[in-house]
Amino acid sequence: MAPLLAVSSVGAASLTITSPAIRDGGRIPVTFTCRGSDKSPPLVWSGIPQGTKSLALIVQDPDAPGRTFIHWVAFNIPADSKGLDSGIPNRAEIPSGGIQGKNSFGRIGYGGPCPPSGPAHHYHFRLFALDETLPADSNMTAEKLEELMNGHVKADAEFVGVFGG
Repeated sequence: MAPLLAVSSVGAASLTITSPAIRDGGRIPVTFTCRGSDKSPPLVWSGIPQGTKSLALIVQDPDAPGRTFIHWVAFNIPADSKGLDSGIPNRAEIPSGGIQGKNSFGRIGYGGPCPPSGPAHHYHFRLFALDETLPADSNMTAEKLEELMNGHVKADAEFVGVFGG
């Protein structure tokens, strides 16, 4: 995957994303992985820059063998939202607003960490504040989303969870 997007400095310092279930740099609980119920974790964000039209989320594992593995793609999340509940259904529409795209498992929605045996993997939960709403497409991949977001990112933030090992 190409380096992610240039970000405008307007509001960039204030955007944050966290999870009440995963400490930044901490272990991801089994329930949010393929070894548990494989449900999406709760996410909370704040500091959305003024003028943001929508939010996008990419969850990726750069430690995966051979390529960065995408676990979740979501976009057109309402700019006034405060986060996502745990257990978002794996269908295109997010109940609170927004669209889920395809992950590297080839499915729509969240696909939890499922690393092979070996060292722990790092899962990056990255939130983007955009100055536009993107075309609706449930077949959206992270690569396509990044292309569409290019030049429209007002701010971004991330936290990292660890699983495996």
